[in-house]
Amino acid sequence: MPLFMDVHHHVEGLTAEAVSGAHQQDLEVQQKYGVDYKQYWFDESSGKVFCLVEAPDADTAAAVHREAHGLVADEIIPVSQGS
Repeated sequence: MPLFMDVHHHVEGLTAEAVSGAHQQDLEVQQKYGVDYKQYWFDESSGKVFCLVEAPDADTAAAVHREAHGLVADEIIPVSQGS
């Protein structure tokens, strides 16, 4: 299945707890769409969040975020895993 990195450039009021909660909401919804949100990274000071996701396509990955918490990514980039 294709792998994507989604990027949220500035999530207002971002905290570790908030991003963890949003990720948990993704996990609760993802099976409905055949998506696997694998991991996330964030920077509280800039409000940036990065999510690694396996999904049939970028639109389906976005649909999970939209339904789970409404924080749709600014970019969704196809990526390949390296070593």
